[in-house]
Amino acid sequence: MNDQGDTIFSKIIRKEIPADIVYEDDLALAFRDISPQAPVHILVIPKQPIPMLADATDTDQALLGHLLLTAKAVAAQEGLTNGYRVVINTGEDGGQTVFHLHLHILGGRSLQWPPG
Repeated sequence: MNDQGDTIFSKIIRKEIPADIVYEDDLALAFRDISPQAPVHILVIPKQPIPMLADATDTDQALLGHLLLTAKAVAAQEGLTNGYRVVINTGEDGGQTVFHLHLHILGGRSLQWPPG
């Protein structure tokens, strides 16, 4: 269900709950997923909450670009030189469970297609 209130990611941003943070700047935070689906599974989130990609507007263009470049930098930092996948789940049918926009960086093994 789309809950636009306070999320677990908001609490991670505010450092109210612990996370294995691998990158942080003024706009974004990246941390290891607590239920990894690959040897490397990192989430990149904007500090400004956007519930899901479908809620992004033209005013979010620079932030969205920043999130992708952050994903690229984190993948390099993690040594994912053979490749990686960036996934954004949007809405319940898209598999989104936390309604705070986030990018999954998956790597460290060969990934199959279609993803399922």
